[in-house]
Amino acid sequence: MKRFVIYFVIFIFICFILPALLTKRDMATSAVEESMQDNQDENIIKEENVNTYDYQQYGTIRLLHHDTGEVEEVKLDEYLCNVVSAEMPADFEVEALKAQAIVARTYTIYKIKNKKHENADICDDSNCCQAWISKEDRLSKWDQNLKESNWAKIQKCVNETAGKIITYNNQPINAFFHSNSGGITELPVNVWGGGSDMPYLQVIETSGEDAYAQYASEVVFTQDELLSKLKEKYSDIQIDFNNDEDIKILEYTDSNRVKTVKFGNYEISGTEARSILGLKSTNFEIIKENGNIKFAVKGYGHGVGMSQTGADSLAKQGSNCEDIIHHFYANVEIKKI
Repeated sequence: MKRFVIYFVIFIFICFILPALLTKRDMATSAVEESMQDNQDENIIKEENVNTYDYQQYGTIRLLHHDTGEVEEVKLDEYLCNVVSAEMPADFEVEALKAQAIVARTYTIYKIKNKKHENADICDDSNCCQAWISKEDRLSKWDQNLKESNWAKIQKCVNETAGKIITYNNQPINAFFHSNSGGITELPVNVWGGGSDMPYLQVIETSGEDAYAQYASEVVFTQDELLSKLKEKYSDIQIDFNNDEDIKILEYTDSNRVKTVKFGNYEISGTEARSILGLKSTNFEIIKENGNIKFAVKGYGHGVGMSQTGADSLAKQGSNCEDIIHHFYANVEIKKI
């Protein structure tokens, strides 16, 4: 009888008590391991967010907020995360985003060294300097499931290029960029009338830009609408819409953009026509159809320097960020500040 009781107790211990003890131990071990993994992940995130590059006098910049007039002091690479997220889609290739980070950093340093604003280094108005958006506003515009991953991607691209700028003759370049070149970039002289001191900005062809929505657009006017638009600038303009010579492109630039166009009794530059008529580029054709005048446009932006969709296209073809920069800017070097 005693032997039976002993066997019974051993049976209960093996079948019920021992597994419970082992399960509890495994759960405790798993909890510890999970906690350790969480800490490791947290440390990795922290490490990714910590930029150890010493910018010296460029570590903090003064940013002028155009709408409020407020001047904010912000760390350079934190500012660049806001710029890159405002200037380039987060779903572009990593190497394209890295190129954008280097270009934006270069542009910022150039602005600091060639001061334009009295009490600030740079402003957040894209018509004056380069675009900027707060992190909160940027996150609010992304899908919920992409918010953190998009921001982490941009932050990583900025941090992994920390300190890098583009130089020509050991000086930071005026690193112009735009959305889509329409397949070929433009010389600054044809946009702003200058640029002889920027020989790194040349006419460059890039394949693959026609795959992007920014490549093609069109604007259609009735005859009255076109005349009304032009009269906002030239009140005495007269156009004979039955005469093909009264609406005609007279001259093209080396990149096949419109240099001079005739509207009736006026000849104006392609850049002015783009501004007056709200065209996305000076690379346009004029097509008369059904009594209307259509402007078929290639590209988006002034066309000088790096094309953002061109950068993404090159990245898709296997180019890294430095390859992309050397493609768009001639005879430059990429150096640490």
